[in-house]
Amino acid sequence: MAAASETESSSPKIFIPEEWSNAAEAIAYGSVSFPIAFVCGPKNSGKTTFSRHLINVLLQRHKKVAYLDTDVGQTEFTPPGLLSLTIIDKITTDLTVPCLKTPERCFFYGDISSKRDPTTYLTYILALYDHYVKEYCMNNNTATRGSAGLPLVINTPGWVKGIGYEILVDMLKYMFPTHVVKIQISAERKNLPAGAFWSSEGNADAVTVIEINAALQDHFNRSVLVPKDSRLLRDLRIMAYFRQCFPSDMTISTIKELARALAAHPPYEISISSIKIKHVHCQVPVTETFYSLNASIVGLADSSMSEQWPECVGLGIVRGIDTFRGVLHVITPVPQQSLDDVDLLLQGFIQIPTSLLQVQGCISPYMSANVLSTN
Repeated sequence: MAAASETESSSPKIFIPEEWSNAAEAIAYGSVSFPIAFVCGPKNSGKTTFSRHLINVLLQRHKKVAYLDTDVGQTEFTPPGLLSLTIIDKITTDLTVPCLKTPERCFFYGDISSKRDPTTYLTYILALYDHYVKEYCMNNNTATRGSAGLPLVINTPGWVKGIGYEILVDMLKYMFPTHVVKIQISAERKNLPAGAFWSSEGNADAVTVIEINAALQDHFNRSVLVPKDSRLLRDLRIMAYFRQCFPSDMTISTIKELARALAAHPPYEISISSIKIKHVHCQVPVTETFYSLNASIVGLADSSMSEQWPECVGLGIVRGIDTFRGVLHVITPVPQQSLDDVDLLLQGFIQIPTSLLQVQGCISPYMSANVLSTN
C-alpha cells in the first residue's frame, strides 16, 4: 500500500487531511474488492478533491477506475453541462490541474444545474449507472454490492436541500454503493442528515457510511477553503475543451490567442437536411431556430440508438449558418469519424465565454472558405 503522503507531495497546493487519507484507504483496501463509492456533501466541502484523491488511491490497486460525474455545473473531466461516465487509467499527479478526458458515455444536459429539469437529469444519471452495471459488473444486469469488475466513484453536486436532496435519495435508492462518503462542513444546518439518510429505517445493510470533515485548515492551521469563482472555472473548462481543436505543441498561451486561433480555424460543414435540431429546457419558434443557433454552443449527439437518450459525442460552436446552401459551419475538436454519426444538435444554456467573443471575427457568421465537409 502506498503512503498517503505520496499523493500529497505531488500536489503541493492541495492538503489531504489524515482523515481523508484514512477514508480513501479504507475504501480502496477494505474487504470489498471492487468498491462503489458515492461522495456527497454541501457546496465547497471538497467533494471533487476527495473524489480525485480516492481515484488515485484506487489506481494503486486497480488498473482502471470508473468515474460517474453528476455535477453539471462543475464537471471534472468534461466541459460543463454534460453528465458522463469516464474510465480513468492514470493517476493525476497534480490535483490542482483540471484535465479533460473523453468519456465512455455522455449525455448533453445543457445547463449548469439540475433545477431546470430534475426528471431528465436523474434519468440520464441512472442510464449512465445502468451502462456501468451492464459493462463492468460481473453479476450480469444486476449490481449487487461488491460485485463490480471495476471500482466506481460517483461525485455529486452540492445541492443537498429541497429537490436536490430528493435527487440524492433517489440516486442512492437506485444504485448499489458499497460506501457512502458524506463530507461535512462547520455550518451544520447545511449538512446532510446523519447516518443512512436515504433509508426510511435510517440504516442500509452492507453499505458503509463514512462521515468526514471538510479540509478547512492545512498543516499550519491556515484556511484552505477558498471561495470558488464557479463561472470562471466553467469558462476555463470550455476554453480548454476547444483548445483541443489544435495540436498540443501549437503555441496558444493566452485567451486572445485562442480566440484568434478559433477565428482562423476552418469549420466543418454539416448539411442541415442531415440533422435534427432540438432545444432543451425551452421552446423556440421554428422561425427563430437558426437565429438562436448562430454563435452558440451545441451538443453533438447520435440518436440512432435512442431518441429519448441520444448519446453526446462532444460539443461544437455553431460559427455560421448558410441557409441558401443549407449548411451549418461548426467548430469542434470531435474527430471526423465521430461526427459521421452525429444526426442531432442539442442547444441548451451553455454559453460561449465572453472573452472568446471579444476578438473581432471569432464567431463571424456565414463563412464558406476553407470548409471541411463531413459528407
